Amino acid sequence: MPATKNRTAKKLPAGLTILHEDRDIMVVEKPHGLLTIGTERDKSRTVHSILNEYVRKGDPRSRNRIYIVHRLDRETSGILIFAKSEAAKIFLQGHWQETDKRYLTVVHGLPSPQEGTISSYLAENSAFRVYSTPDAERGKLAHTEYRVLKEGKGLSLLEINLLTGRKHQIRVHLSEKGHPVVGDRKYGTGNDTGITLALHAGSISFTHPSSGRRLTFETAQPGFIGRLI
Repeated sequence: MPATKNRTAKKLPAGLTILHEDRDIMVVEKPHGLLTIGTERDKSRTVHSILNEYVRKGDPRSRNRIYIVHRLDRETSGILIFAKSEAAKIFLQGHWQETDKRYLTVVHGLPSPQEGTISSYLAENSAFRVYSTPDAERGKLAHTEYRVLKEGKGLSLLEINLLTGRKHQIRVHLSEKGHPVVGDRKYGTGNDTGITLALHAGSISFTHPSSGRRLTFETAQPGFIGRLI
């Protein structure tokens, strides 16, 4: 799978980095702590609003805008793809099953077996907490493939192949397996107060909506993950 040669990375406010930009798409690296897009409960600055300001070049009357293709949780860092037109968004989302999404995470404990696939139907309750259910009518089927890369200090570094893209999927699946993500205050052990969520979207490979070329973008392992194990 050929990797795309990134143009010179461009830093934007709030630690956001543009890895690639052309007339159809933008590929960025999001720091932890920044929302992808605002919600009804949270209107704080987001990746989406920062990029909209960027493409409008300070002109609020500009028709240029950025379209959401997918999201990362606020505390998850890593690579995001955005579209610069409705047509590009529709193409990318329509081919999402062909998109290869790899994450790095550090979890509590030592998973056994050391590689496998976790599958369940995921649903969300009224408290916005995601959980697995045996009821296929209440939940959406989710598959999370994992592989242990390193073990030490009672922790494990995993590579995750996200085969589907449900809300909080990785965090819920690993927690329910008995190996919550380090720093996960929602689904974790309750003992990780003040620790950054150890979940990073490290690489993505997808088909470009205009050229049809397969593009791959990768980022280095974040320093805080390396210091954990």
